[in-house]
Amino acid sequence: MQRFDFAGATAVVTGAASGIGAALAHALARRGSDLVLLDRDAERLAAVAATIRADHPDRQLHTYLVDLADAPATARVAVEIRQRHPRVRLLVNNAGVGLGGRFDQVTFDEFSWVIDINFRAVAQLTHALLPTLKAEPGAHLVNISSLFGLIAPAGQTAYAASKFAVRGLTEALRHELVDDGIGVTSVHPGGIRTRITENARVGSGVSIEEYTAGRAQFEKLLTIAPERAAEVILKGVERRRGRVLIGWSAKLPDLLARLLPASYNRLLVVGLNAGVARPAAQPPAPAADTA
Repeated sequence: MQRFDFAGATAVVTGAASGIGAALAHALARRGSDLVLLDRDAERLAAVAATIRADHPDRQLHTYLVDLADAPATARVAVEIRQRHPRVRLLVNNAGVGLGGRFDQVTFDEFSWVIDINFRAVAQLTHALLPTLKAEPGAHLVNISSLFGLIAPAGQTAYAASKFAVRGLTEALRHELVDDGIGVTSVHPGGIRTRITENARVGSGVSIEEYTAGRAQFEKLLTIAPERAAEVILKGVERRRGRVLIGWSAKLPDLLARLLPASYNRLLVVGLNAGVARPAAQPPAPAADTA
């Protein structure tokens, strides 16, 4: 499969108002791509779009406001994108949300909210736009999973379930789409400085004190700039990498899970007690941006 050609491509990016999504939008514009940006934060999305238009006035850029937790609204946006942008070459499913708390500390509605945005919306948009990708030679699909799509620590049931689901979907699609000439990349970021912990919800059964203490400790681990993450992702896309891990905070746990697939949690607990917080209070890894 030939290297991905960004110049002249139309790229769809979800969760584009901040963090990795915004950094990807800027980096794609620099590489010569036209942009279709989705987010639910109107003010931040408008600011990202205005900056890109000022820096790259020759790029075509369209924005769509959508809450990906709303399946009918997601379907309507997908139809509009297909109609207005029939030559999408790159789809990046980046939007994501977090939920702090063990399975018995969250309601099923809270759990379902995470699954809806982090997985159902990814599958829904991919399914809707797949015919468009198949019609564009050299197309590529990127799904942002997470460090927690490689490991599943206690206190992250909803988030890990959604990100493991994204990983499974992406791996299956990679095998299914190879004969169509479509590249597929699963991305697993580690400690990226995004707004996901800021916007994460707290399970109804988690005390605010417990969550606040855990979040303060966890945010100390967020050392990788979104711009750096975006460059790593796009280099992986260019080279048609099937999987991209960002930072040692993703690579080391991945190795640990391979070596100790049934018992790695013991070492995770040691690490959490040493530098983060008790698992129940731990916010989700900042693997993606809010939708």
